[in-house]
Amino acid sequence: MSNPSQSQTLNSLSVEPQPDTVSKTSFKILAAISICHLLNDLIQALIPAIYPILKDSFHLDFSQIGLITLTGQLTASLLQPLIGHYTDKNPKPYSLAIGMSFTLVGLLFLATAHNFGMILASVAMVGIGSAVFHPESSRVARMASGGQHGLAQSIFQVGGNFGSSLGPLMAAFIVLQRGQGSVAWFSLAALAGILILINVGGWYKRRQSAMSATAKSKAAEARHNLSSRKVWISLGILLTLIFSKYFYMASILSYYTFYVIHKFQVSVQNAQLLLFVFLGAIAAGTVIGGPIGDRIGRKFVIWWSILGVLPFTLALPYANLFWTGVLTAIIGVILASAFSAILVYAQELIPGKIGMISGLFFGFAFGMGGIGAAVLGELADRTSIDYVYHVCSFLPLIGLLTVFLPDLGTVRRKV
Repeated sequence: MSNPSQSQTLNSLSVEPQPDTVSKTSFKILAAISICHLLNDLIQALIPAIYPILKDSFHLDFSQIGLITLTGQLTASLLQPLIGHYTDKNPKPYSLAIGMSFTLVGLLFLATAHNFGMILASVAMVGIGSAVFHPESSRVARMASGGQHGLAQSIFQVGGNFGSSLGPLMAAFIVLQRGQGSVAWFSLAALAGILILINVGGWYKRRQSAMSATAKSKAAEARHNLSSRKVWISLGILLTLIFSKYFYMASILSYYTFYVIHKFQVSVQNAQLLLFVFLGAIAAGTVIGGPIGDRIGRKFVIWWSILGVLPFTLALPYANLFWTGVLTAIIGVILASAFSAILVYAQELIPGKIGMISGLFFGFAFGMGGIGAAVLGELADRTSIDYVYHVCSFLPLIGLLTVFLPDLGTVRRKV
């Protein structure tokens, strides 16, 4: 009789080696894809950070800036579930390196773009690279997890958190100082990613070859007994929780500096420092959430991560400067712990569709972050930045929907 970690692994992967090949977590592979996630998200974050240069150089209006953002989000978000669905059926071990190649070419085009059309094409290519990267690298994380799926996703995702925070810093110290052409220097980061991902692809291919027909058969049998209706309702709940999380995150990532400058008259530098503390808290929460989910159950982590943050979000609009910093750090840790648990839970709901589910949830998260920033910006223009935080403080109430999620551990024991 197979042990629980082997049963869970076989239950959730379409491309999976024999059980005895996954008894240990491959931290080397997890570190590799986490580093590549850092490089990918650094490049993604670089683009909005250089908008001031593009606006001045090409005399763009805000509608054109919005179109650049829309192009990047459409390619990076909408293509992810489609690519994931394709690679679920047709595994491509070296697709990660190919995706990073699109990113490299997009950067070179952006560095040499001489009209608005070339800028859009460049951003689209970077978006395609990201769309390929996220679902496939999430699959690799699961393959390398050794059954510790939450831990693996946390290690993978924390690289992206650091990359997103580094992008604006790199833009400030390099591109804004040296101009559009210096964007080409970041192609070296993409090249480094390609070399790492070629090696990851080789590992992926060997794991794929190691899979036996017996393992495939067991993977097909080791499914929960939930009805299709219950599965789709559960997925809808999880996506609604992602909406809650990323709308609230957008309020901090996009408008927190404006909020503390307006409310407490702090300097821009101090506001950026407070934002950096929040970003550090996100990184910490990302690392913490996955392993806890592996140990005590993902549904508990989802409860805690979404609804548990409510007292702190409700208190934030009334806090002084010191407690604003403390509360946002707590909020960052708790909220960030949710995504790994939600993603792995969703992967277990639909076994064998790791790429499609990963692409759907990553893409939806990106999309909600972008839409949230736009909607909350409009709300701030019509009311005030303070009002935005009063409204957003109630978003975690959506976490009450977690009560309708089935306990997958209990379901599996009944099978």
